[in-house]
Amino acid sequence: MSTIEAPTRVEICPPVQPFVNEPLTDFRNEENTSKMRAALAKVHAELGREYQLIIAGERITTTEKIRSINPAKPAELVGLHQKAGTIQVEPAMQAALQAFETWSRTSVEERASLLFRVAQIVRDRKFEFAAWLVFEVGKNWAEADADVAETIDFCEFYGREALRLAQAAPPVQLPGERDYLWYIPLGVGAVIPPWNFACAIMAGMTTAAIVCGNTVILKPSSDSPTIAAKFVEALEEAGMPPGVVNFCPGAGASFGNAIVGHPKTRFIAFTGSREVGLDIHQRAAQQQSGQIWVKRTVLEMGGKDSIVVDADADLAAAVEGVAVSAFGFQGQKCSACSRAIVVEQIYDEFVARLKARVEKITIGNPGENFDMGPVVNETAMRSILEYSEIGKQEGRLITGGGRAGAVGEGFYLLPTVIADVPPLARISQEEIFGPVLAVIKAQNFDDALQIANNTEFGLTGAVYTSSREKMERAKREFHVGNLYINRKCTGAVVGAHPFGGFNMSGTDSKAGGPDYLLLFTQAKSIGEKL
Repeated sequence: MSTIEAPTRVEICPPVQPFVNEPLTDFRNEENTSKMRAALAKVHAELGREYQLIIAGERITTTEKIRSINPAKPAELVGLHQKAGTIQVEPAMQAALQAFETWSRTSVEERASLLFRVAQIVRDRKFEFAAWLVFEVGKNWAEADADVAETIDFCEFYGREALRLAQAAPPVQLPGERDYLWYIPLGVGAVIPPWNFACAIMAGMTTAAIVCGNTVILKPSSDSPTIAAKFVEALEEAGMPPGVVNFCPGAGASFGNAIVGHPKTRFIAFTGSREVGLDIHQRAAQQQSGQIWVKRTVLEMGGKDSIVVDADADLAAAVEGVAVSAFGFQGQKCSACSRAIVVEQIYDEFVARLKARVEKITIGNPGENFDMGPVVNETAMRSILEYSEIGKQEGRLITGGGRAGAVGEGFYLLPTVIADVPPLARISQEEIFGPVLAVIKAQNFDDALQIANNTEFGLTGAVYTSSREKMERAKREFHVGNLYINRKCTGAVVGAHPFGGFNMSGTDSKAGGPDYLLLFTQAKSIGEKL
């Protein structure tokens, strides 16, 4: 790959205002409700459309297809997509390499301006983007709206962060020299996002890469390629040059592994399971013939997240925080609470209150905005049901424990609470990624913290307590990347809660924070004698 020079600074965007998070939509407002229903009707009329691969700006059709279905109505096709295979690897790589030669030399203002235009396009179609998430991955209105708002936030935040990074300077200027610090792009990257935040995480990893001057081969999840296609369309509409993002849905075992292993791939940004993340990390570590760099991996790999409830906690707030964290979006968040660790003095009362709260959760088609919709696919449903059965043997079933059979033909499950679970039980240790909560009794706050730290993960956690001393202890001793005090453990907000975890939760990439773009750049120090 050719050398990179600092891009010429060209003022092509208006003065940038300070970053402000995109507001969430209040669906208690009848006007917003009407807009959402109109968007659902509009998107429903577009279901079943066929989408092509996009390589170097060209639309490409393949023999094999990927069928994206509505998990609430599995017979309903959301989108028909081409399936990239090994034959598409080299064309995609060459397109990205060629685009890198010019994109890497564009001004940072131009690249940031692209992100700002994309943010506005998505903002203008916020309800439509949310509707696609309702149909493709089963999010209710609030969850879908938050996903789209975070997408907008990533575009706005990373655009500003790129402008800030371009102003970097070494902390010391030596006498008789002019000293520089440039953050230059890495090269071609593979972006492999998950289906659970199918818009936000996909868009966040992609925009972070390209605003730094890199080019991307985007391989979205086979469960959510349609929303990714819609975002790529927005990038194109905003003026993204061909080849900067190459849209390539495909199988992980063929296309994905081939891109990860390609000698010209410079970095891999991945969000997903621990098993796949570790496999990518291992493949990336193996030098290939013609490879002249150490590939960088940016990995977010899930969690087994706990909420600790102390005896002095506000019990009503703790019950609400656990319920929302455990069962929002059917528990399909890497940040979801899957373990409530409750001090024994309040344990029985907490379990009773939690049972009553969880049994108020409504289940049904997310298009009608029920609290819980379906899980993403049949394989996930069967895996979660297996864990429910394991949990019944390891603890005491409080509520749920099976399918929500009366709802419809979709992949609906009951929110499940299992109490009296030993700290080292399987449902206490293994990531379930569904609506199954283990409740664990702790002797005291010390014991609760020890249990909270006893998994191989370290992504999110929360503590409910009124004790300032215990809050400070949790800040020091609860070993997670994102810790929350007296609030739920989900819902990280761009700019306020840089997101990423410890241990087997990944490389602590801190998406949505001031350090994130450093992962997509390399620092070049220059000293010029005067």
